[in-house]
Amino acid sequence: MQKPIDFTVCWVDGSDPAWQAQKTQYDKKGAGDTRISRYRDWDNLQYWFRGVEKFAPWVNKIHFVTWGHLPKWLNVNHPKLNIVRHEDYLLPQYLPTFSSSPLELNLHRIKGLAERFVSFNDDMYIIKPVSRELFFQNDLPTDFCIVTAISSPVKGDMMPFIKFNSMAVLNANFDKKKQVHEHFWKWMSPKYGLNALRNWIFSGEHHFRGFSNNHLPYSFLKSTYEDIWTKEFDVLNESSCHKFRSRSDVDQWLIRYWQLVKGDFEPIGRHAKGRVFEVYGGIKDNEGLFAAIENQTMPMLCINDNDNIDFEPVKERLITAFAKILPEKSSFEL
Repeated sequence: MQKPIDFTVCWVDGSDPAWQAQKTQYDKKGAGDTRISRYRDWDNLQYWFRGVEKFAPWVNKIHFVTWGHLPKWLNVNHPKLNIVRHEDYLLPQYLPTFSSSPLELNLHRIKGLAERFVSFNDDMYIIKPVSRELFFQNDLPTDFCIVTAISSPVKGDMMPFIKFNSMAVLNANFDKKKQVHEHFWKWMSPKYGLNALRNWIFSGEHHFRGFSNNHLPYSFLKSTYEDIWTKEFDVLNESSCHKFRSRSDVDQWLIRYWQLVKGDFEPIGRHAKGRVFEVYGGIKDNEGLFAAIENQTMPMLCINDNDNIDFEPVKERLITAFAKILPEKSSFEL
């Protein structure tokens, strides 16, 4: 009998006046992310649900994580849908939060979450049929383990600091050379192509320097979360207490790296699941994105919003692309 696989997806409606008021209440010094692109609604979440229903009908449960607001069209009584408000799973001392780190670091606390689950952001879409094996093989998450150096931070970018913090946690718990020896073929998998050679070159190091990432859905074991929370409670608890993203944080990347280091994954190619598209400029600047959706050239993609784009025309063109492959309402819609 196949073991259940759940999906989690975190969503925020940045146009909600009540949410905006609470965010302003806690952000009197302007410490939070003020970018327009950070919270605005592209009005295309229904295509996330349509993609799941049409292309991943095998999913056991969808845990929809929300501050409290819900799309007007959402069928909240759907048997596969679990509405999860922040207060339903976050510890009281973590509330309220306007950072994704506490939300993702505590997913294991969601009541009824399966041991095997896939973590989505609301800008990640399934656009063609996907099998269970794309996410889990031999009951383990699929992933790629490719070493790299952490890039130098640019002004306003906290992610290099957050990744560095993750490396510090790993190096406090594991010896890299030992872990490579124990899980040799997961580090040197031919599925990584020439990147396996990079892993080989740096295989004698005792410290972790960084891992390559894709901003796409990742597969997790709930027990991995429980393991790292047991061993590094203080670090994860501190990050979870932050109302806004901080350079002293760790985030969900650490959970992923922990799985990689322990060998709790099955190797796949880095781009087996899809790719990230950065949205810039106007319609003509994003034709590659629209073509990828309409031609279904990959299993999944992430649409990374940015400031200073011709928002309304690009949004409408994007909806047109999604509507071409997912024209019918899903049972998650009223």
